[in-house]
Amino acid sequence: MRTILIIIRKEFIQIFRNTIMLRMLIILPVIQLVVLVNAVTFEMKRITMVVVDNDLSYTSRLLNDKFRSSGFFKVRASEFSLPAAETYLANGYADMILVIPTGFEKDLERDAGQKNGNLQVVVNAINNMKAGLIHNYTQNILNNFAAGIIAGKTTGTSVSMKKTDITYSYWYNPRLNYKIIMLPGILVVLVTIVGMFMTALNLVREKETGTAEQINVTPVKKYQLMTGKLVPFMIIALFELSIGLLVGFLFFNLPFHGNLIVLFLFAFTYLLAALGLGLLLSTMADTQQQVMFLAFFFLILFIMMSGLFTPVESMPLWAQRANIINPFAVFVKVIRMILIKGSGINDIAPYFAHMSVYAIIMISLAVWRYRKTA
Repeated sequence: MRTILIIIRKEFIQIFRNTIMLRMLIILPVIQLVVLVNAVTFEMKRITMVVVDNDLSYTSRLLNDKFRSSGFFKVRASEFSLPAAETYLANGYADMILVIPTGFEKDLERDAGQKNGNLQVVVNAINNMKAGLIHNYTQNILNNFAAGIIAGKTTGTSVSMKKTDITYSYWYNPRLNYKIIMLPGILVVLVTIVGMFMTALNLVREKETGTAEQINVTPVKKYQLMTGKLVPFMIIALFELSIGLLVGFLFFNLPFHGNLIVLFLFAFTYLLAALGLGLLLSTMADTQQQVMFLAFFFLILFIMMSGLFTPVESMPLWAQRANIINPFAVFVKVIRMILIKGSGINDIAPYFAHMSVYAIIMISLAVWRYRKTA
């Protein structure tokens, strides 16, 4: 135990000697957290559109005003032909085109609104997620507009309509605030980068400077060396997690419905796995460039398949099954469950067992893979 404590003390001395790195470890993640949470959003509040109004009627102007007043759409121009409007789409000056054909109002008025009026919507689908959001926003506006038109046409007539009110209840995130969803996931990214990257780089730096050879000729055992390398960055990563949660509470009103002890207990287990992976990668590389390449490869793969930006359920079945080796996906899900849903230890027990096994495997492989030779 004394040997491990000496190695831990030596690692902390090296970390605090590098003041620039220390500032980067503490200040940069906080800045990244504040910037990314505000920047990464699934909401669109400035959809530019071109209106081709060939009807020029009261109803078409009403529909036009409906889009303008929604708060999501901005009408960039009005044209009288589709080819002219398509130039805006082709040049990137508009996201969609709304075409209102001639006779639109007459079709709606005919037979007390029972005949549908035809509309054409052309959407730039280079970004499929953006196109999907535009489609959903447009569909909601058109549905509300159609409901208002039909209700107005049938008032005072022999047609009887029953009004149906639908009340939605969004559990755990009533206002659908994207910041509450994104902040825990981005916090996992920053904690993983600090833990896994720095652990991987630390051991390889020892190889490049030649101090690894000096350590190898000492009686220090492999598990003692790995433990001494792992503990300092574990403490730093947990400190980063604490700072990130504090920033979330102060600046983003991040809810905390769960137990703080449960969260840090799972974070500790997750960091054992992440730092163990970093140590394993460092045993497979001889230079910092090599280990950075390996770390980036796994980190990008884990982030894109973690469910941070797209739901895991929307991925192919093989990708969902492959996520069993993705510790990042497990932590993103668990931290959201604890913070937003208030899940307890019993709720996350399967994930806790999964992460514990993962951590044991990673650390064991790192210790086994390290060659302590002079």
